[in-house]
Amino acid sequence: MDIVIPSSFMGPKIAFIGVEYPEAHITIFHSQMMISGGTDAMHYKLFMSTFSGTTLDWFISLPNGHITSFDQFSTLFREQYIVNHAPPPISYDLFDVKQYQGEPLKEFLNRFRALMVKLHTKDEDMTVHAFRRGVLPGPFSDSLIRCRPKTFSEIRHRVIAHIVAEEEVTEKRGSIGLVQPRGTGRPQPMRVHETTTEKKAPGKRPPYEARKP
Repeated sequence: MDIVIPSSFMGPKIAFIGVEYPEAHITIFHSQMMISGGTDAMHYKLFMSTFSGTTLDWFISLPNGHITSFDQFSTLFREQYIVNHAPPPISYDLFDVKQYQGEPLKEFLNRFRALMVKLHTKDEDMTVHAFRRGVLPGPFSDSLIRCRPKTFSEIRHRVIAHIVAEEEVTEKRGSIGLVQPRGTGRPQPMRVHETTTEKKAPGKRPPYEARKP
């Protein structure tokens, strides 16, 4: 507790209030501390600084001198919040990953791959099938039905090709020339209306000529 943390030291930017998964919290803490470095005493002091709410109350309730190392500290922390442990993921959880309405294909692929990393799955057939089931109906989904991919690596390449094609189409649509507005074309020549005069036939009286009595 007597150690001084340098002002330039980048501490962890996480918080634990008592409802998160303890193992995930420790992993993130270690990752951030690995970048910044620091001694075991600094780990202990900075780990305590991530506590908030009831978790901080739990830490304060520990007897003085009870913690002798960071390993012991992290073990006590795990045991205290063991009920918060998430159920271990299984391979079939991939079928629960669905593309949201309006979600870009690239973001859906990243979410799907993130779960694959957690599962360490090696079953290519199941992975491909789960991805096909999760994609929203549309041009890309239709292409997966017409020509079914055999590996997830093939899916990644086809997703990239589809994204590039979509970007090119969008680019071409934006480069279409403007339509010439009305009224700016070549002016039409004015038409000259010719007047015709009716000639009277010689010796022919007008139809309503007045007669003298």
